[in-house]
Amino acid sequence: MTATLAQLAELTGAALRGDPATEISGVAGLHNARPGDIALAADPRYLSRVAKTAASALVVGKTFDVATTPLPLLIADDPTRAFEAIADRFCPRAEEPTPGIHPTAVVAPDAELGPGVAIQAHCVVESGAAIGAGTVLRPLVFVGRGARIGAKCLLHPHVAVLDRCIVGDRVILHSGVVIGADGYGYETRDGVHHKIPQRGIVEIGSDVEIGANSTVDRARYGRTIVGPGTKIDNLVMVAHNVVIGDHCLLVGQCGLAGSAVLGRYVTVAAQAGIAGHIEIGDRAVVGATAAVMRPVAPGQTVLGSPAQDIEKERLCLVLHQKLPDFAQRLRELTMTVEQLSEKVKRLEAATEDDRERR
Repeated sequence: MTATLAQLAELTGAALRGDPATEISGVAGLHNARPGDIALAADPRYLSRVAKTAASALVVGKTFDVATTPLPLLIADDPTRAFEAIADRFCPRAEEPTPGIHPTAVVAPDAELGPGVAIQAHCVVESGAAIGAGTVLRPLVFVGRGARIGAKCLLHPHVAVLDRCIVGDRVILHSGVVIGADGYGYETRDGVHHKIPQRGIVEIGSDVEIGANSTVDRARYGRTIVGPGTKIDNLVMVAHNVVIGDHCLLVGQCGLAGSAVLGRYVTVAAQAGIAGHIEIGDRAVVGATAAVMRPVAPGQTVLGSPAQDIEKERLCLVLHQKLPDFAQRLRELTMTVEQLSEKVKRLEAATEDDRERR
């Protein structure tokens, strides 16, 4: 399957610089493109790769310096969206699954299924569950008793939505996601850890996407909440009774301890950890690997372990880099002080001898 740059320019509405007859057969990144591929050069961090790329053409934005490359260009108002349209042209999305229940699926007789639902091989939908119109359960999905899945959701293989949990509309849950496992709750009595029953649920808002092998634990009582529009990466842990506001971004391997509260549009970067019962204000940013032990104000950016305001942490990082120089300077000053002390002692001794002679 090939297309000319002229055809791709018409598809995307981009301006064309170069030979309109240039044939394109696929899409790729700047670093791994081959002749015949078109690549995206929208991120300034990767512009150094433009001179080395083997791509036959590039998709760029209006601010791109066209003098940096002789390659043919598609110059778009929104280069990322234009490149997505081209990618769809060469890599069509998977066909919509056929509605219906696969013969190997097990669906309780009293489960409520909306129109156009597709339940694929070896899924289990238990008693009292409800699944909204147009939702797709890929093979081996489990939906527990009384759970409710909204309309037009996509649950990938091996997803588990456990008893009584609620999932909104247009939610995407990737493989291995578990919604509603027991929260990590124990009481130690007489040296023995006793399990505290976790009787609450999880409520996922509409337009949420949760990455592979992430977990959202059910509340001890009440609800663990993930607000509408929030996007969660792979391998993220959300503990019991956490409340995540609307449109937050949680990046891979971060973790939220029990009863932490995130406002709206909060970003939690990779491998960051937030202690229990901590509140993070609206539009705050928690930097990668940060350990948040105290509340974070709205709009604040924190970094470090323990986390502090990013400007203070940057200063600490600079000072940390200078510690070897400081140590060497301290050794030199210590030697100087010791030498001066010896001189003072000698002078004092000479003065005392002189006094005795007199």
